Amino acid sequence: MRQASTATRSPRGATALFAVVCGIAVANVYFAQPLLVTLGKEFALSPAALGAVVTLTQVGYGLGLFFVVPLGDLLDRRRLITAQLLLLAAALFLAATATTATVLLAAMASVGLFAVVTQSLVACAASLAEPARRGRVVGAVTSGVVTGILLARTVSGLLADLAGWRSVYFVSAVLACAAALALRRVIPPRDTPAPALGYGRLLASTVRLFTGERLLRRRALFALLVFAAFSTLWSCVALVLSERPMSLSPTAIGAFGLLGAAGALAANAAGRLNDRGHARRTTGAGLAVLTLSWLPLAFTTHSLWALAAGVILLDLAVQAVHVTNQSVIHALRPDAGSRLIGGYMVFYSIGSAAGAIASTALYAVAGWGAVCVLGAAFSALALAVWAFAKDGTDERTSEPSIRLAPEVLGGRPHRADAPAVPNLGP
Repeated sequence: MRQASTATRSPRGATALFAVVCGIAVANVYFAQPLLVTLGKEFALSPAALGAVVTLTQVGYGLGLFFVVPLGDLLDRRRLITAQLLLLAAALFLAATATTATVLLAAMASVGLFAVVTQSLVACAASLAEPARRGRVVGAVTSGVVTGILLARTVSGLLADLAGWRSVYFVSAVLACAAALALRRVIPPRDTPAPALGYGRLLASTVRLFTGERLLRRRALFALLVFAAFSTLWSCVALVLSERPMSLSPTAIGAFGLLGAAGALAANAAGRLNDRGHARRTTGAGLAVLTLSWLPLAFTTHSLWALAAGVILLDLAVQAVHVTNQSVIHALRPDAGSRLIGGYMVFYSIGSAAGAIASTALYAVAGWGAVCVLGAAFSALALAVWAFAKDGTDERTSEPSIRLAPEVLGGRPHRADAPAVPNLGP
């Protein structure tokens, strides 16, 4: 099986399709957030236990990132991505038909496991992009991810009000099947030799990438802390808004996700700044804004305007840092792109799961103010890590710095004089 070479060109509009499918896939991770109160009533789950709905989805996502996404460096990506989307559709159907809390939670974990097709697509898009445009392409595809995340809550709340919460998962299952058919026509087949290593060595090489590259470890730590803060807000805010004095409907709660549209703008801007060599500055600015966002968020129980301002700042900051992270780490070893992105995103999932379970448990015993302190602590810690890492290595995005032998990682050495990979056209 072979991967797209320089002779293969992606169809026009492939980047847009990748962005749309990424949005469809990643939305499934967030559909449950505006529905937590509804799910709690139907399946008799306590407020503290509701965090398990989000946490198990993130746990499944984390497992998929480590065990599934790296396969993109070994198998034909067209077949792998198609299979992931079809399995995601099956997991969504299971969630839609669940009659017990046990089946629901198992379905949510499965949804997370196969929703990692999002990261398979990001790695695929990055590998098809010209090196000089990689940040821009990653930013464009990630803007689709951001749009999927922010629309997930709105669409979920609206469908739940119109046709019940089960309709959310039925509709998404159909969209996943349609996406599988569309991408099978667009992703080029593999036409270069696959790495000569088995599945076990593939996973081991992912670990070696982390032990061999300090920059990758630092960017993974940023992901853990940033998405712990992100999940702290979005896993808990539905509980606040559904209670008195707010008493908002699922549709109204989901509508606040639209305010995160600023994140899509930040994704594109961050990609362009990375291509110009401003990765470190973009990261620092994003982490500073993330920390400041918790000030207006602390006043959510008194003002929806304060919540709106905080959401805009938080989503803008998170996506700016996330796109920069992915662009920087893919440049380290382009031929191991799936392993780099998958390993990095494991820390994203750990952070998201930690934020979800910690925030819902803390809210149950100490209220919204304590949740905001937790989110601010995650954010400030990430900013401190950035501030003390002043060696400038984050700016090295054009040359791979991993010194591990190519045969250890299962790939061929990156050559500066190698022909450009095909352009993933706009």
